[in-house]
Amino acid sequence: MKKFLTILILVVIVGTIGFFWVSTWTYSEGSRSGQLIKVTKKGVVFKTHEAQLNMGGLRTKNTDGLEGNIWDFSIIDEAVVEKLNALEGRHVKVTYKERYNSMPWIGKTNYIATDVTELTD
Repeated sequence: MKKFLTILILVVIVGTIGFFWVSTWTYSEGSRSGQLIKVTKKGVVFKTHEAQLNMGGLRTKNTDGLEGNIWDFSIIDEAVVEKLNALEGRHVKVTYKERYNSMPWIGKTNYIATDVTELTD
């Protein structure tokens, strides 16, 4: 019984470490552009930087009709947060990495902004 418990504990520890490790893998990379409408720091226990980008156009919801095409993303890097705060309300291009899973202390979304540039018309 003692040997079984030892193996079980080791499997749980290795599984937990593996889950956290896989969660940090980048699933995809890309960029999206639109009007930056919101940059905020929020959270009850873990305060994370979150933002929203209005990518234009409308999309249909299954039950409630139409809604704006809003993209939510998280920011880890303080330099990117400062850039975003300066560009709020403007047309921007946000470069991001998508992770398999987001941890609560990293952000609320799987999309992590890595850079932002202002688009001029």
